[in-house]
Amino acid sequence: MSDLLAGAYLAKGTIGNVGTPGAPIATFSLVVVPSQNSVSGTVVVTQAIQGPDSHIVVQVKGRIHSTGFGEFTKVVSLHGQYIHSVPPPAIGSFLADFDANLAINDSWNGTGGFSYYKHQIEKVPVAAIKNLKEELV
Repeated sequence: MSDLLAGAYLAKGTIGNVGTPGAPIATFSLVVVPSQNSVSGTVVVTQAIQGPDSHIVVQVKGRIHSTGFGEFTKVVSLHGQYIHSVPPPAIGSFLADFDANLAINDSWNGTGGFSYYKHQIEKVPVAAIKNLKEELV
């Protein structure tokens, strides 16, 4: 039971065209447990254009698997739900789905996509965020 979390680590990064005006960006912070093929954490979707989808926080769970070949050594799938509020004149809120799929290398850089209420973003860069400790050295 003690090795249930063996090899667990934190992965942080972005999915999307960072620096492109108006592009939705998903920033992730995930705990990865390779021995269990599991991933869980938080994804924050932001977009410079104001609206109900301009800032979304989603708790996600998913799977990670090794590919065993090629440039991308891992594939990751994420899923979660968040409360989507309908803008006036309509009234109400509902649970909306968030999904993401990543093809990454061992450094968490690669390509991927994500979808959330009526938005589908595909074939965008996945980039690891450097640890603050590494940046200070």
